[in-house]
Amino acid sequence: MRKMIPGLLALAAALGFGIWALPGLPAQVASHWGLSGAPDGWSSKETLVYLLPLFGIGIALLLAVVPRVDPRRASFELHGGTYWTVANASLVVLAGIHVALIAYNLGWPVRINQIVGVAVGGLFILIGNLMTRMRPNWFMGIRTPWTLSSDTVWRKTHRVGGYAFVVAGLLLVAMGFAQPAWFAGMLIAAAFGAALVPVIYSYFVWRREQEGWGRG
Repeated sequence: MRKMIPGLLALAAALGFGIWALPGLPAQVASHWGLSGAPDGWSSKETLVYLLPLFGIGIALLLAVVPRVDPRRASFELHGGTYWTVANASLVVLAGIHVALIAYNLGWPVRINQIVGVAVGGLFILIGNLMTRMRPNWFMGIRTPWTLSSDTVWRKTHRVGGYAFVVAGLLLVAMGFAQPAWFAGMLIAAAFGAALVPVIYSYFVWRREQEGWGRG
């Protein structure tokens, strides 16, 4: 768990901020936002303060166990630094969004869509830049039947996937600052596109590899 310390500290700080803010929060707080960018879901203030940090701690525990149970755990000797960087960055983003939710419900001038766009977009850019360092495994990266069956397909797919994630991340950051009315739809489309493009690409790379072997 010591390798998850940066992420856990971020979650602890976010939880501490929520506990500090708890007396000043209304009994019912906004906890979910619709595609229009307006709140459309509500919860108790206690749920808002404790749920995301505790969920994040659970995720951290899971991420700490993953390297030990992966059938291809030898890969972690090659990309361990990348794995822990992505894991901690994900928890930091979760903690940042939690703080933004608390601040919004305190009446601070916080734009949730902007925070989410910039935070998630930044995480996408980071993942995209690190993607070529990921080695075949069962828990991190673009895991399809085709990438997991061929190290060559894995490598080529993650090169393309890295570009897709960076482009999607830059788009999300830009949309976060621009705040168009269709921001939420763009958020979903960018995330879906970044995931779908390399999956489709991995299949065609695998097919070409199989056809090459067949001709050989």
